[in-house]
Amino acid sequence: MTTALPLPITAEAEQFKLFISSVSDYAIYMLSPDGIVCSWNAGAQRFKGYTEAEILGRHFSCFYTEEDRAAGRPAQVLHQAAQARFADEGWRVRKDGTRFWASVVIDPVRGSDGTLIGFAKITRDVTERRRADETLAQAKEALFQSQKLEAIGKLTGGIAHDFNNLLNVISNGLDLLRVVNDRQVQNKTIDSMERATKRGASLTQQLLAFARQQPLKPERVGVNRAINSFEAVLRRAIRSSIRLDLQLASNLPDVMTDITQFESALLNLVVNARDAIEAAGTITIATAVDGASVVVSVRDTGAGMTEAVAQRAVEPFFTTKEVGKGSGLGLSQVYGLMQQAGGDLAIVSNPGAGACITLRFPALADAAPETDGDEAAEKVLIVDDQPDVLDMASHLFASLGYQVLAANNGQEALDTLHRHPDISILFSDVVMPGMSGIELAKNAVGYLPSLKVILASGYVTSALQQDHPDLDQFQLIGKPYRLSDVIRKLKAVSA
Repeated sequence: MTTALPLPITAEAEQFKLFISSVSDYAIYMLSPDGIVCSWNAGAQRFKGYTEAEILGRHFSCFYTEEDRAAGRPAQVLHQAAQARFADEGWRVRKDGTRFWASVVIDPVRGSDGTLIGFAKITRDVTERRRADETLAQAKEALFQSQKLEAIGKLTGGIAHDFNNLLNVISNGLDLLRVVNDRQVQNKTIDSMERATKRGASLTQQLLAFARQQPLKPERVGVNRAINSFEAVLRRAIRSSIRLDLQLASNLPDVMTDITQFESALLNLVVNARDAIEAAGTITIATAVDGASVVVSVRDTGAGMTEAVAQRAVEPFFTTKEVGKGSGLGLSQVYGLMQQAGGDLAIVSNPGAGACITLRFPALADAAPETDGDEAAEKVLIVDDQPDVLDMASHLFASLGYQVLAANNGQEALDTLHRHPDISILFSDVVMPGMSGIELAKNAVGYLPSLKVILASGYVTSALQQDHPDLDQFQLIGKPYRLSDVIRKLKAVSA
């Protein structure tokens, strides 16, 4: 029996060198401690474009983009790699100037005494993988958006019904105000019209936020007040055979959340609970304080769910309902709201024993700020191309004690400002024929630098900011607005 003798060190080294040099899918090469390229292989030449003669002795920073070199990225990489293995992905540059997406690993190479003698560097061209990942992400986003629009389409009938009811309240209220002189009846009518207006605006914002990814607008919310004011809508969402029971604890701290999305979350939970109850049953909405949290729970006496279903319940598009009966978006939206509110969502359920969904919000410990309508007597210029809106806004500001001047367009507003340089507040619509509210505001502030500006718009803030990136230098109020909203913005510009 013959035993193979180990190859001499020089032969092993030569074999390893041949192996490395023949690898074509990876760039494998050595760097000196200061980043000079000391070796090269076929893979490096294939997707970086340099021959061995062209690259040996050059600094490895030539592989980086101009932006990365200007930011000192190559030196940062060497410093990090000298401490321990360094891994990264980013754009790199070929000899011909084209870019590729690289996956890079750099290991420090040390001598027997621990001294750094260089770096071993492995680079892969993963451009195609990155493109595939981007394409997949775009496809997922497109699918998600199409599912949301499909869900909105399924809601069309109910939305039309809701808006017809709201318009009916407003229309009938206007008729009553024209013929009834009883002050008590008038006040009740106005209250009803105000609630209808608020609910219509809320429905619109829900749809815009749902379809266009409008960012959340957190505000201080009393969950009991929110639930009580939304109770009528929740009762309409369930069948007559199902009882809705409210068990609301007293003296709850406020929470910070988006009120419209909170209402949407409640509606989603109640609708899910309704669908889980086959015939008669009870849905209980309860609130409580638990340590530093405010807890809102929705419990039903329905069919319940298995542990496996409960674990997947918040996944987008996951649903146990029949095709066409549910999009699987409800609980995922609720979960997203809780994540952005800094809270969490828990599901407790067993088959045949109903389900309980718990929303846990961080409680606000400080007292709620008082809203005060007592503002200093100042002169305000109101601008809107819609006469009814202009008239109503003028009445609102007059009721707050302001001296009101009005204009129907941007040029008229500028002329008014020149005639009345003592105007301290400009309140203008954003979208108007001719000069927009933003152009008006810029011109006005250029003439009166101390002028306070509030811009009003019925468009989604994110959409406006895409067209007007400098919008954030002014206070913005959404239409329709209420007196309390105007007061809040006036306090903001006066701060």
